[in-house]
Amino acid sequence: MSDGAPGSPGHPGEPGADVPVCPRHPGRESYVRCQRCGRPTCPDCQREAPVGVQCVDCVAQARREAPVVRTALGGRARGGRPVVTLSLIGACVVVYVLQVLGGGVVENLLAFFPAVAGAQPWRYLTSAFLHSQDSLLPLHLLLNMYVLYLTGPALEQLLGRARFLALYLVSAFGGSVAFQLVWALTDGGPSYALGASGAVFGLFGALLVVQRRMRMPVGQIGVVVAINLGLSFLVPGIAWEAHLGGLATGAAVAAVLVRAPRRPALQVAGLAAVTALWVVLAVGASLAAA
Repeated sequence: MSDGAPGSPGHPGEPGADVPVCPRHPGRESYVRCQRCGRPTCPDCQREAPVGVQCVDCVAQARREAPVVRTALGGRARGGRPVVTLSLIGACVVVYVLQVLGGGVVENLLAFFPAVAGAQPWRYLTSAFLHSQDSLLPLHLLLNMYVLYLTGPALEQLLGRARFLALYLVSAFGGSVAFQLVWALTDGGPSYALGASGAVFGLFGALLVVQRRMRMPVGQIGVVVAINLGLSFLVPGIAWEAHLGGLATGAAVAAVLVRAPRRPALQVAGLAAVTALWVVLAVGASLAAA
């Protein structure tokens, strides 16, 4: 029998013993083993399992092998927080703070000026992250973000993160182009526009299409859309053109997505077609105004 002399196998923990160590952290002793692969795993690499613990590698592998659960409209059923919706809200809030601190510089760089949009195309999208500062309270920002928070999570869950983001951005683009078209056809008019209203109205349009597709009553959302459209025309200073453009774009994008929920190639083609149409109209508006 071994007497435990230096350099010979001994009891675990003694010098020279065959001590189990974590594969990810070879310098750490670990007497807890993964219930799935049987390897030692240190506290930093342990994850709670229904029985015992598993190592991070097995947990990651199980996630990769798990079947992807899809919603009725093809979105990946993730649950949890609406990451894209909250990120958009956060981006708008950050940009608003920069507006307040910038003293008009941010608006000059990012707001939608139809006269120069053809040469500075980023304005078609960046203007959707700006909001007016006409009062002590950021009412414009608060109203748009409140509506985005109410409508965004449900659409993000149903459509999936990537498609929801595409819906939002293409709707914002469509709202800007519609504003530019009316500006060009009326030989002037409001000189600039800003705000997420075009994108938010795109979400309204998408909700109408989605609820109808899922055979849900559309009366409530229809009333909300009608009231907001009415206010767009009645309240001075509101870019009703962007609201109408965003609403139409959101409905068109949603129609593409819900009719082919599990055919990504068709969805991409449909989104490209809607975007291309607005690009052509934007080019035409820019040429007409030149």
